Amino acid sequence: MANQQVQIHQTAIVHDRAELGQGVQVGPYAIIGANVKLGDRVVVDAHAVVDGRTTIGPETRIHSFASIGSRPQDLKFAGEDTELLIGSRNMIREYANISLGTVGGGGKTVIGDGNLFMVYTHIAHDCVVGNECIFANGAAIAGHAVIGDKAVFGGLSALHQFCLVGDMVMVAAGAIVTQDVPPFVMVHGNRAQPSGLNVVGLRRSGLSHAQISEVKAAYRLIYNDNLPIEEARARIAAETEDAGIMAKFLDFLAASKRGVCR
Repeated sequence: MANQQVQIHQTAIVHDRAELGQGVQVGPYAIIGANVKLGDRVVVDAHAVVDGRTTIGPETRIHSFASIGSRPQDLKFAGEDTELLIGSRNMIREYANISLGTVGGGGKTVIGDGNLFMVYTHIAHDCVVGNECIFANGAAIAGHAVIGDKAVFGGLSALHQFCLVGDMVMVAAGAIVTQDVPPFVMVHGNRAQPSGLNVVGLRRSGLSHAQISEVKAAYRLIYNDNLPIEEARARIAAETEDAGIMAKFLDFLAASKRGVCR
């Protein structure tokens, strides 16, 4: 608190034990709890609340009325010492909610770097979110979900608890996802069904034409041929040459517990 670069509005409430990095800004009427650690240049806007054992990486901005590190919406939670870890350069917009973990789910919720959480986004307890994801207004992610890098969730979409979502998945606005979504796949509807590959995202990510062809081949085995998952895994391993692309699909299919969205 002795750091002269830290700016705390006179109406904000910042606990004496909170740890604030260089250049942190805390706006009017914001509340920062005792076990909070804010990295360098974190901005907490007016009326936002950051509580619990929460660590936030550098250059993350938390907009007004967001609730970060809140108690999990889990009736089994009894105040155990759990945590929330948020990486750097995240943008958390108004009224977003990100919960602490629970003992039953491993004790922590983890958010990567460079994500955008739009207005009214909800990230529940024990979720793991990768890097550079976008959650549009009102997207709701239930507990224990695992989401890869560069996934996009449309407005008012929802993800069932314990679901896995691979890298660069696109979930359409209003979609209700109740099963796992493999990497690069687009889904829509209630209950969500596949609607093709995120080809534009694949191109923007820098994948070569050959790599995109490999992704398309894996997609055909899972969806067009509608093979049982174990058979699809064996065919992908045998017919896909790019080790990175193959691993994306094989690792995902091996980890899937709720079944793949089809």
